[in-house]
This record gives sequence, C-alpha cells and structure tokens, in this order.
Amino acid sequence: MGAAMRRIQAGNALTAFGIGFTVPFLYVYAAKVRELDPMWATGTFMAFALGALLALPFTGRVIDRRGPVPVVIGAAVVASFGALSLGLSTGVVAILLSALALGAGQAVMQPALATMIVRCSTPSTRTRAFALQFFMQNLGLGIGGLIGGLIVDESRPGSFTLLFGIEAVMFLVLAGVIATVRMPQVPAISTALAKDAAQAGGGWKRLMEHKAMVQFCVLGFVLFFACYGQFESGLAAFGTEAAGISPSTLGFALAANTGAIVLAQFVVLRLVENHRRSRVIALVGLLWTVAWIIAAFSGLGHGSAVVAAAAFVTTYALFGIGEAMLSPTLAPLVADLAPEGSVGQYNSAFALVKQLALALGPLGVPLAAGVPMLYIGIFVLVSLGIAGLALRLGKQLTPVQDNPSLAGSTIVVKRVKEAAPVAA
Repeated sequence: MGAAMRRIQAGNALTAFGIGFTVPFLYVYAAKVRELDPMWATGTFMAFALGALLALPFTGRVIDRRGPVPVVIGAAVVASFGALSLGLSTGVVAILLSALALGAGQAVMQPALATMIVRCSTPSTRTRAFALQFFMQNLGLGIGGLIGGLIVDESRPGSFTLLFGIEAVMFLVLAGVIATVRMPQVPAISTALAKDAAQAGGGWKRLMEHKAMVQFCVLGFVLFFACYGQFESGLAAFGTEAAGISPSTLGFALAANTGAIVLAQFVVLRLVENHRRSRVIALVGLLWTVAWIIAAFSGLGHGSAVVAAAAFVTTYALFGIGEAMLSPTLAPLVADLAPEGSVGQYNSAFALVKQLALALGPLGVPLAAGVPMLYIGIFVLVSLGIAGLALRLGKQLTPVQDNPSLAGSTIVVKRVKEAAPVAA
C-alpha cells in the first residue's frame, strides 16, 4: 500500500470515527434535547437525505473535471460546518438547514474518496483496497458510537454539542490529511472524449445508455433498499412490534452486525476475490433470504423471548456477512464499468442510487409494524430477486469485469479486445 492510499484510508477511518459519535443519537438530540415535535425530529433525517440528493447529481462532473482531492476537501469543510452548527442550533429551521449541509457534505465525500481509491490502486489491488475501506469505516463507526454513548447525557445538552464538535473536528482532520495526498498522474482525457461528454449532457446521457451500468444501478438500489434501508427503520419496527425485542437487544443486534463485518471482512475477502462478482452478489441475495426467514422465526411468538432475541441478532449478523461480501465487489465494479474520464460520474451515480434507497427505506415501517409477516414475505422475495438480478447482470459484463483475477490471462484479454464494447 502506497503512501497516498495509507493517508486516504486513515482519513476515511477518522471520519467514520467522528460520524459514529452522532449518528445513533441524532433523533434523541432533535426530539429530546431540542424538544422538537416528533414530525420535525423525523424531518431532520429527511433534511439529511435531501442534502445528499441535491448535491450528488452534480458531484461526478466536478470530480472528473477538477479531480477528487479538492472535492473531498470542500465537502469536508461543508460537513464540518453542518456538524458544528447542528450541535449549536436550537430552532427548527437552523437544525434542518444544518442537517441539510451535513448530509450534502457527507454524501459528496463518498464518490470523491472512492475515485481517489480507484486512481491510487490497480485492478488487481482495488478489491482489497475497498474491502479495507469498508472495514475501517465500520470499525470507526463502532468505536465512535461506543465512546459517544459513554459521553452523551440527555439531561446535559452540552454533551451533544461536544459530540457534534468532535465530528466537526474529524471532518477538518480529513481535509488536512487529503490535502497532503499526492495523486498519481492519470492520462489526459482526449479532446474528442471531452467533446462527446459535453454533448451527452455532462455524462448522464452516456451513463443511461450504458446497459450494464443501468442494470447494476437497479441491482444496487434493490440491495441498499432491502438491507441498509431496513436496518434502522422497517426491520427495527418489526423487531420491536412483532418480535417484542427490547431497545437494548436492538442495540446488541446492531453491534452484532458491525462485529460480523469486522471479524469476517478479510476472511470473506479471501473467498470472493477470485470468483465472479455476479455470483458473489447472487450468493448475498440467498444469504439475506435466509436472514429474513430467521427474522420471521423471531416474530412468530411461539418461542421464548431469549430464542426470539437470538434469532433477531442472528439476522443482523447475517446481513453483516453479506455486507462484507459486497464491499470488495460493488465499488470496484463501478470503477471497472466506467469509461475513461468518467469514474467520478459513475461513482456519484451509484452513490445517488444508494441515497435514494436509504431515503425510501422507511416506507416499510407501517407494513413491518402493522402486517409483519407480509413485510417479511415481501423481503424474502426481494432477496431472491437480488440473486436473479445479479445473475442477469453477469451476462452484460466482460469476463474481466466479472472476475478481475482473469486480467492476467492472455486468452481472456484477447477475447475482451476482440469483443464489442459493452458500454453503449
């Protein structure tokens, strides 16, 4: 790992550590400490997501034209301002605007940092680089949340201000670290390519005509909606309403998810890095199908509370193992699908898909609380659908895109060069 990659990964870990201080306590802060109406407290999360959705459509073009380093630095400064002002705000408008800035800053960082990792890695090292990023993120979030939980006190508003202040400082640390990174030189984009991109409406038209990327974005949306979008919304509502899970058990389930990722990441990496990406994603769909079935068992109401809690915690752990399988698979595939000069655009598009899925995730809450077994049945089918979509995507990928370990094979390289381009 080169010096540039080490600094990128260190900055990423420190930022996750700072975010971990505040994410678990955002609703408590808005509803209990600042005494906002529950509707406005929930609106804080909506403002956070809205900031991301407003910023991401324009992010990719800036990354590809100006480079990822200034984008990360600018986003970190905006996020730092948003975090600090959120910790000091008392009124509804100020809190919502602060959340909007924080959400936009955090969202823009994701594709910019991903582009930096792509440019500082090779196809053969990229899988491990993204696996390490995901590992460091979850480790930072877990440690930050643990320490934040020891500091926070609902009766002392100043304790929340301290948490948001620490998060703001971590964003500035990220900006400082990234400012010292010396990115490797990338080949200049040809005049013809730049002209084509301009005619294509900033790259969006080109992306939408890329059949494999469109299918991958659809698959990504379903993945994020069925997993990340349900963690703190629908699945949590199912656990508390149908399975009778206590808040403390829910917290333990979230910890089990993070623990499974941290413990399994590099074990799983050795199993998936030489296999076809489409089949790895399909396997995740089957694994999550099992997870949802186990969740259903926790809500049947025929067993003991201990058995229900164990089943619920197991569900979150299985989701974590699936996430560990996806981390070295999804982000590198985005980079391999991107044409020359469009890595930032493709990373931003995929980040936008993720944010849309997360924003729509809470739509499952009424169903999870009101008709819990129907909720589980739907997501069992959705998880099976993930497997089908992944196998279908595999037919759109070149052999090397689907399995980068084949890149050294002269036979495969020859076939890829002779094949018609997948992208348009």
